[in-house]
Amino acid sequence: MFLHIMKSKLHRVKITQAELNYVGSVTIDEDLMDAANLIENEKVQIVNNNNGERFETYVIKGERGSGMVCLNGAAARRAQIGDIVIIIAYGMMTEEEARTYKPSLVFPDDNNRLVN
Repeated sequence: MFLHIMKSKLHRVKITQAELNYVGSVTIDEDLMDAANLIENEKVQIVNNNNGERFETYVIKGERGSGMVCLNGAAARRAQIGDIVIIIAYGMMTEEEARTYKPSLVFPDDNNRLVN
């Protein structure tokens, strides 16, 4: 049996842009993607701390070092610029793998920049 386990998390990032007239997705600063072990086109769940919305979309690479977290397409209706969200990716693994797996957890600063 395979279990869905949290693989990666960007905890409390700020929405910097919302582009309704765009093919759906979330654009994320490539530095944040690397730190959280996220890859382009990977499915993610987004949890909005400001309004309780929870939705799924996929990742697009954003400009490295920009701090960008931009909701695109229909997802742009689920948050406002400045909202704080958690972005989570899950992986499937056996129970044995899941018991020892360590997810990539990233806690950026208030400007979506990596903190050492």
